[in-house]
Formats: sequence, structure tokens, C-alpha cells
Amino acid sequence: MILTVTLNAAIDKRYVVEEFKEGEVNRVKECAYVPGGKGLNVSKPAAVAGASVVATGFVGGHAGNYIEESLADYHVKGDFYHLKAESRSCINIWDEKKQKQTEFLEPGFTVAEEEFEAFVEKFRGLVEKADVVAMSGSVPKGLDGTAYQKLVKIVKDAGKKVILDTSGRLLEMGIEACPTMVKPNIDEIRMLTGKHCDHIEDIIEAAKAVHEKGVEVVAVSLGADGSLVVSDEGVFRAVVPKIDAVNTVGCGDSMIAGFALGFEEGLSIEETLRKASAISAAAALREETGFFVKEDMERLYPQIRIEKIG
Repeated sequence: MILTVTLNAAIDKRYVVEEFKEGEVNRVKECAYVPGGKGLNVSKPAAVAGASVVATGFVGGHAGNYIEESLADYHVKGDFYHLKAESRSCINIWDEKKQKQTEFLEPGFTVAEEEFEAFVEKFRGLVEKADVVAMSGSVPKGLDGTAYQKLVKIVKDAGKKVILDTSGRLLEMGIEACPTMVKPNIDEIRMLTGKHCDHIEDIIEAAKAVHEKGVEVVAVSLGADGSLVVSDEGVFRAVVPKIDAVNTVGCGDSMIAGFALGFEEGLSIEETLRKASAISAAAALREETGFFVKEDMERLYPQIRIEKIG
């Protein structure tokens, strides 16, 4: 089973407008509502791929009930810690004329120390049943950089694999607990290492520096240029075919789902990277965030080129 952690879950609302006009009334042509947050955007593609997935974290109020109940539509089991305060909403506005999107991300509720401790006890029980744990995204107000650090340690002490995908101080402190894998982007790995990372060789050296701190797998997204991985098995680069992307939001989360699947299945890091890259590319072909079609993934899979660099 894959356990995902979304400490700051949301209802993701996508509005399609002909032309977004600042300071004016904008009429929405289409709208969609889905359970969101980076961890849930890992849950959904992992379930599409056939994994048994349980999603946990914090939800609250009527919005929180909607988030948990609607996960059943994606064959994901919700097992959250419930608060009284309402869960947040995040709004994505797609401007058809300009072909641009604008996002509004609500901060969400505040979690008290005793509420986090109660969640931790729940989390310990869920970890015992999991093969891989993927924790992603921001944390609610009231929590700090030690939140992920503590959760990662619980998973490591249980002898399970754990993926941490976050940013800033949360990532910096989380790495101190030596998660199995992290997936920083270029800006994040610059922050972690102080290196400029203007060339692929610099990025590899920076990823190696993080790997040497005790992180088994360091995956760095290169955007349209694919991604690279530094691990005990070596340094690998994934080169993906050119595609007509429809929606790239959440493609990094879909890649995390692919890594979680590879870890659960015991694949080599090379095959895990190929699977993760194919799922991520397939997700970019669909409008809905955190979703892909198996046929797209299977078509793209043999087109993914994996190069061993060192």
C-alpha cells in the first residue's frame, strides 16, 4: 500500500474564462472541483496505475468532508484527521485568449500542537500498514519545519521507504531526517547547496551533495528537458519525447507517484525513473490535475530514453 500525506489539503477549483479581466466581472465558461493538495495529486495517479492508496493528513469542516468523500471517485481511501475549521480552497483561472493560468492559494486553517500530536499517533498506525509513504506540499499554520522531520523519522524507524517533496525550510529540515528520496527543482537544489547550477554538470554535483547527506535518491526536475537522478546505482538522466502538453500543473506530483510505485514494486532506479517519467508525461496530456490515462503512459513508456551518466 502507498500512503500519501497532505497536511494542507484543499478543494481545487478550476475556472475557464474567455479572457481574464482584472478589476472587472469575469463570467466562468466551465468549472471543475476536485480534491487537491500535492499529496492528493500523488494519490490519484498512483491509484490510476493500480496501486492501493490511502491518503491522510488534515481536513476540516464541510469542505474537509467533501475532500475525503470525493476521493472514493478516484479509488483512493481517505483516512484523515478531522478539525472543526474549514479546509481551504485553491482556485486556478485559465484564460483561453492569453493561454495563461492564474492561481489563488488560500492559506488554510491553523493546527494546534495537541492536534498535530494526535495526528502523529494516527500516522504511526497507518505507517505500519504501508510499503511506501509519500509526503508532499506545504504545512498548515501552526506547524514548522520540524513537522516533516518528525514524520520522516517515524517512517524510517518503521523500516519503510519515504519520499519527501516540499520546499524551503521544510525541505531543508526534512532532509536532516534522511528521507529515502527528495525531488527538488533547480531553485530548491540551489537553496540546499549554495551552488549556481547553471549547467547539467553543476546540477549533478549539487544532487550528489544532497545524496551524500544520507538521501538515497535525489531526483531533479529539468522541466521540458526531463529529469535526472543521483542514487547508489549511479547517475541517470531521463529524456522525454516532445508532447503537446495540455496541463503541466501537478506533473511533478505524478512523477512522485511513479517513484512510489517503482519503490513498492522493487524496480531498479532506472526502471523506476522510466515509469515516473512516463506517468508524468501522460499526465501533461490531460486537463485534470493529478490524472492520466494508462494508454497514454503505455505509449510513451518505450519512448522515454534513460541515459546513465556516471
